[in-house]
Amino acid sequence: MRQYILKRLLLIPFTLWGIITVNFAIIQLAPGGPVDYVLAQYRGMNTDAKSQITGTGDIQQSNSAQENSSSKYVGAQGVPEDLVIALEKQFGFDKPWYYRYGKMIKDYLCFDFGKSYYRDKTIVELIKERLPVSISLGLWSTLIIYLIAIPLGIKKAQKDGSKFDTITSFMVIVGSAMPVFLLAVFFIVFFAGGIYWQWFPLRGLVSDNWDNLGVWAKIGDYFWHITLPVITMVIGGFAGLTMLTKNSFLDEINKQYVLTAKAKGASENRILYGHVFRNAMLIIIAGFPSLLIKMLFTGSLLIEVIFSLNGLGLLGYEAITTRDYPVVFGTLYIFALLGLVLKLISDLTYCLVDPRINFD
Repeated sequence: MRQYILKRLLLIPFTLWGIITVNFAIIQLAPGGPVDYVLAQYRGMNTDAKSQITGTGDIQQSNSAQENSSSKYVGAQGVPEDLVIALEKQFGFDKPWYYRYGKMIKDYLCFDFGKSYYRDKTIVELIKERLPVSISLGLWSTLIIYLIAIPLGIKKAQKDGSKFDTITSFMVIVGSAMPVFLLAVFFIVFFAGGIYWQWFPLRGLVSDNWDNLGVWAKIGDYFWHITLPVITMVIGGFAGLTMLTKNSFLDEINKQYVLTAKAKGASENRILYGHVFRNAMLIIIAGFPSLLIKMLFTGSLLIEVIFSLNGLGLLGYEAITTRDYPVVFGTLYIFALLGLVLKLISDLTYCLVDPRINFD
C-alpha cells in the first residue's frame, strides 16, 4: 500500500504539468486575449465620443485603422500604437511564448500564481476570498445528496418493482429533468421575496451585520442564507446517485452468493449490510471525487450567479470572459491538484470498505 501511495504522489506533479501545458497551448492558439479585450473596451468608449465632438469620427476612425492595420491585434485598429505596446508590456506579452511558459512553470513550482490582470490582488488572495462560498455549497450539497441518495437507492433496490419504487422513480426523474437555474428562479420567486413570501435572503452568504452578531446568531444567519442554494443543488444532483445506488445493489442482490446466504437462513439485514453493502458501495465511492469537484466548482456556477454568491465558480467564469489568464491558470492548477488528491483518497477508501482489495 505504501508503494502504491508513493507512486500516486509522484505522478501528481507530472499530471499537473501535463494539464497546465495542454491548456497553455490552447490559450496560445485561441483567438483573443487580455490585450484584445482591453483594446475593444477602449475603442468602444472612445468611438462615440470622438464622433460627437468632431462630427467626423468615421473618417478619423478609418484613417487610424489604416495606420494600425499591420498590428497583430484585431482590436488595435484606431488605437494609438504606444497604448498597444504598453498593454503588451503590462500583461507580459512583449516576451515570447516559451519565456512566459517557462516562467509560469517555475513560479507554479513555488505556488506563486501571480496577480490578476484587472484586480489588485494575488491569485491566492482571490481564492481565499471566494473559497468559503464554494466549500459551503459543495460540502453541504454533497453531504446531503449522499445522505438522501444512498438510503433511498438501497430501499428502491429492496422494493424493486413495487409502488414505492415507481413513485420514487417518478420523483427522481422529475428532479433530474428540471434545470438547476429554473429551480433557483422558482425558489427566488416563491420564497425569497420575488412575488410571494420573503422567508429567505436573496443574495450573499451572510448578512451585512454579520460581525455584530453573536455565535448562535451567526450560525443561524449562515444556514438561513445557504438554505435555498443548497436545496437547489441537492434536487438537481441526487437523481444520478440514487439510480446508481439502486442498480449497484440490485446487481449484487441477484448474484449467487446472496441466494446461498438466503438458503442458509441468514437474515435480510445480515445479507444486505454484511455482504452486499461492501461490494455495491465500491462504484458509489469511486464517484465521490467527481461529484464533490462538480459541486465545488462547476455545479455551483449558475447557483452563484443567480443567488449573487461570490464563489470560485463565478471567479473562474469572470476570468475566462475577461481573459484574465493568471486567474484561469491559477484556479485550474488548484482545482486539478485538489481533484488528484481526492481521487487518491477515493482509491484508499476502497480498502476501508472492502479489505480484500490490495493495490500492491
